[in-house]
Amino acid sequence: MSTQKQNETPAAGESLLDALVPVAFVTMAVLNRIGAENDLSLTLIRLLGILHDRRLRMVELAHHLGLEKQTVSGLIARAEKRGLVARAPNAEDRRAVDIFLTSEGAELIARLRAQGHQALAPLTRSLSAAEQQRLQELLERMLDAWHG
Repeated sequence: MSTQKQNETPAAGESLLDALVPVAFVTMAVLNRIGAENDLSLTLIRLLGILHDRRLRMVELAHHLGLEKQTVSGLIARAEKRGLVARAPNAEDRRAVDIFLTSEGAELIARLRAQGHQALAPLTRSLSAAEQQRLQELLERMLDAWHG
């Protein structure tokens, strides 16, 4: 395999990464700022975002977050103490515990999502509605591939 010379045009994948990474950094900066304004860690924001439309068992939540079950247990305990999530026996397996948003948690995630939409709007404002829809489809496809 030959190495690319400095004056050659980057490969298509490299150009895509050169565009994707700064967008990810801007997105992370926005999420970190919103988290700081609401006294939330990025991991807790992720947890609330995952739970915004579902109930999950602890092990499923750990998988979604890419964390060990005991780490998630501590995170859940802190969120529970703040009144953002609750635990209940799983309907199908009484030995398992479901984690879900409380009404306070649901209200918070709705506010966070609104703040995120407003803060990130400048990134997509120059795109037409069709371009925004296409970008959404492509991003969802990328995430589906990541989750395999």
